[in-house]
Amino acid sequence: MSIIIPAFNAASRIGNCLAAVLEQAKGHDAEVLVIDDGSTDSSADVIRRFPEVRLITQPNAGPAAARNRGVTDATGEVILYTDDDCIPAPGWLEAMLRPFADPDVIGAKGAYRTRQASVIARFVQIEYEDRYRRMKAQPSIDFVDTYSAAFRRESFVEMGGFDTSFRVACAEDAELSYRMSSRGKMIFVPDAIVYHSHPSTLSHYLKKKYKFAFWRVLAVRRNPRKIIHDSHTPQLMKLQVFLGPALLIAVSFDLTLRPRLPVTLLVVGGFLGSTLPFAKRTIVKDRVVGLLSPALLAMRACAQLLGLIAGLFHAFRRTESKRNRDNAKTEVQSAV
Repeated sequence: MSIIIPAFNAASRIGNCLAAVLEQAKGHDAEVLVIDDGSTDSSADVIRRFPEVRLITQPNAGPAAARNRGVTDATGEVILYTDDDCIPAPGWLEAMLRPFADPDVIGAKGAYRTRQASVIARFVQIEYEDRYRRMKAQPSIDFVDTYSAAFRRESFVEMGGFDTSFRVACAEDAELSYRMSSRGKMIFVPDAIVYHSHPSTLSHYLKKKYKFAFWRVLAVRRNPRKIIHDSHTPQLMKLQVFLGPALLIAVSFDLTLRPRLPVTLLVVGGFLGSTLPFAKRTIVKDRVVGLLSPALLAMRACAQLLGLIAGLFHAFRRTESKRNRDNAKTEVQSAV
């Protein structure tokens, strides 16, 4: 087996990750590869302090390219991934490998935990746990995040690996797992845990939600059947995102026609109603986060809506640019 960790300017965090990974690799025939993706800090120096690790350097090309490069140099039949800001908990490696005893399994996904105390980080953790609750109920999943991921090498190579047009660490794992889910079974492994630092401020959290929504447009555009359903995304979250435009329409309608029953109140009531299941589950775990969750979910929906709109414009521009290039190429060929 091969454990691959892409790293970019990770000098302050990669050491903790490698110490945890190497401790688990001792009892297994596992190689550990770190792909330094053009870091400009002392990441390489930190990695060289661990002689058991194979360090591979490349010019900066993004995490998707770094992960693919790792597979090119790896020798294991099962490829495992984690990120340079993650610390796998004891037992992570064994838990991730367990599903591959079934020859039909081609992928596996673990879970996040955090030790942070900030309200936003606690909210993010409960968001993940809510999605894990959803995934536990499904015999096979179609969403494998690279913070705790494993793939059968043969299947990974057959699918062409990660799409390197995703230049940032966002949605490239979703796009690959969407494709791979059509080739075999992928399993959620809740006890394959890695510790992580989630966004701890509201601005950081909303920026990440915007970014995720932006890049998810490209992932779904290439796998359109996932617009309706995937194993990771709650359906109520999609409803909340689209209640944003509905609210604007409702306000305009009320200002123009001044109905006896304002439609705006109905839309706001519908949104609050959609948050109640999450708030009810959350308040049992964390009273403060549960009480704040309707407001946080509203802000999340706004950030995601903006990301979706920007992502759609970006996808449209890319399509137009490709069409113009193809037309120009055709004209040149015709002239010749």
